[in-house]
Amino acid sequence: MAWRSVGANNEDLIRQLKDHGVIASDAVAQAMKETDRKHYSPRNPYMDAPQPIGGGVTISAPHMHAFALEYLRDHLKPGARILDVGSGSGYLTACFYRYIKAKGVDADTRIVGIEHQAELVRRSKANLNTDDRSMLDSGQLLIVEGDGRKGYPPNAPYNAIHVGAAAPDTPTELINQLASGGRLIVPVGPDGGSQYMQQVGRC
Repeated sequence: MAWRSVGANNEDLIRQLKDHGVIASDAVAQAMKETDRKHYSPRNPYMDAPQPIGGGVTISAPHMHAFALEYLRDHLKPGARILDVGSGSGYLTACFYRYIKAKGVDADTRIVGIEHQAELVRRSKANLNTDDRSMLDSGQLLIVEGDGRKGYPPNAPYNAIHVGAAAPDTPTELINQLASGGRLIVPVGPDGGSQYMQQVGRC
């Protein structure tokens, strides 16, 4: 199974995910290839399993990030507004940025990562700058500190919202910040209990 794989390096990890059908599109594969996990996961960056990143938080397994990109890819377009709730070390936020940038440059594009732990906010900015300083310098990728359950109204409405941590029920405030035709994906269920991935669209 793909989620038991370990890559020799970032490119090898992405190749395995693609070979196992976890990554279905070349554009998602390319965004993940260009975003080397070594900048965002200090331990076992190429193991397809969650890894600790500090503050009692883990970075999701690579296959989960691949699923998120595949679920949302039709909404990741130049000029789009994207919200990554629980952005952690900044990895998926960077993937969103690179995926959209490859489609074309648009000054209206905004990708926001929101994280409630101040230290993770600081660390994720450092990670992004180590990876490629131009991402934050562009002003199109933002990392903010805040309660992700409340979204980030200043840049709403969003064409796509990704929630990294499970919610006990459907997050109404985030749905209210979706643009018409937008999509939200969130794992729903009790902490430590049975969870499922929920997709919510707004007409």
